[in-house]
Amino acid sequence: MVDDKISPRAAWILEFMCAENLEAIIPYLDRFTQNMSKVHLDSAERPVAKICQYLAIAYYGKTPSKIKAALLPTHREKIIEVCFDYLINDIKVAPKAYGMTTLFLFGKDYDWVYPELATILERDFATQSAAFKARAKFILKKIKQ
Repeated sequence: MVDDKISPRAAWILEFMCAENLEAIIPYLDRFTQNMSKVHLDSAERPVAKICQYLAIAYYGKTPSKIKAALLPTHREKIIEVCFDYLINDIKVAPKAYGMTTLFLFGKDYDWVYPELATILERDFATQSAAFKARAKFILKKIKQ
């Protein structure tokens, strides 16, 4: 129900739940990753992007997590796709920032992600907000290390 004005509230609740217990989303990863690209209301995109970042951080984190086994390549590829969509479309800066971090993390396993990410960040750097520039500068520095 992505067109319903209550959908952002549902997305916020899901984000808060994931912040407290990310592993609770595991049974719903297929559904979440298949439907996240359909979310289009600005205030619902931010929580979806934040959940993607949570998943990436848990997947690459040093602490043991069930997310590492549950987050399949198909899930990761759909997350990568939606995060690139956030970067290239005209949306608010928060989903873009979360998408940058997510893409940076997944770029460790997908060698094509860093060149694409760097190209987009460098291309859009001059025209974006200060928040975008700050995160982009941080991510570009980490990519070049």
